[in-house]
Amino acid sequence: MNKNELAKMMGISLKTLYNWEKEKPELVRLINQGLAFDKLIEDTEKQLKDLKDIKSRANNGKFKLK
Repeated sequence: MNKNELAKMMGISLKTLYNWEKEKPELVRLINQGLAFDKLIEDTEKQLKDLKDIKSRANNGKFKLK
């Protein structure tokens, strides 16, 4: 996500985001850390779904080994 997208998502101007980066770097760090955490959760949920699908196919005899 670029800075324009981040500012838009947060409902602030790009100028405000730049000011926060200068004046409140800890806030920007926490925002970025939270976004990275959200991405990690999404990725983990997708991997869990994929594993459950594999398990289901294997249990139903639909898993084809190559």
